[in-house]
Amino acid sequence: MAISDLQLPAGVRAHEFRSSTLLAAGQALKVAEQLREAIVARGQATLVVSGGRSPVAFFQALVKQELDWSKVLISLADERWVPVEHADSNAGLLKQHLLVGPVAKARFLGLYSAAASLEEAAQQADEALAQLRGIDVLVLGMGDDGHTASLFPGSPNLAEALEPAGSRRCWPMLAPTVPRQRLSMSRALLASARSSLLSISGQSKLATLSTALAGDVVADMPIRAFLQTPLEIYWCP
Repeated sequence: MAISDLQLPAGVRAHEFRSSTLLAAGQALKVAEQLREAIVARGQATLVVSGGRSPVAFFQALVKQELDWSKVLISLADERWVPVEHADSNAGLLKQHLLVGPVAKARFLGLYSAAASLEEAAQQADEALAQLRGIDVLVLGMGDDGHTASLFPGSPNLAEALEPAGSRRCWPMLAPTVPRQRLSMSRALLASARSSLLSISGQSKLATLSTALAGDVVADMPIRAFLQTPLEIYWCP
């Protein structure tokens, strides 16, 4: 199966690449172009990315793009509630693979804090995210269960986090895998992005996307909340 076999919603575009290396390079070119356009239009740009190991090649390709990174704010769609020094930290991953070289000039807004509880950490992240003056470019991933960011099916707080018009920016979430305690931007905040990209690789992810497109219960597969324009899907087999 290829992504061209799927019936995508109106306005959603798909890009197919022969390899993960080419996908990462193509995605980096697009994101850099959109960030430049935002800087020209508004004097600054905001990029929100997802964590995990999958985006590393994309981060490394994005570092090679030329733009005025001093005018870019970078944040995370979600975070594991572990210290930045922890191997599972998304912020730590960015500091190793993205916030290097010229990109080190960008401002980074992390979600983690060493609060007394996950709920308190989410509240602190929510307050910090009030600094965002909109999201120009959002890069999402997707799990085989249809989750995106840390909006996991069956997680406590999921219904509230998926409210289309919710006012809260960050929610405490629980993942089915370790580390379970997560912080996630809300659907309302993520969906406010001017441009969104979804990056997936492999047949299993394509099958998950196909299943998501065939239904409409967002809580069962939270990625469904974002399968609408403005969205571009980047896929390689």
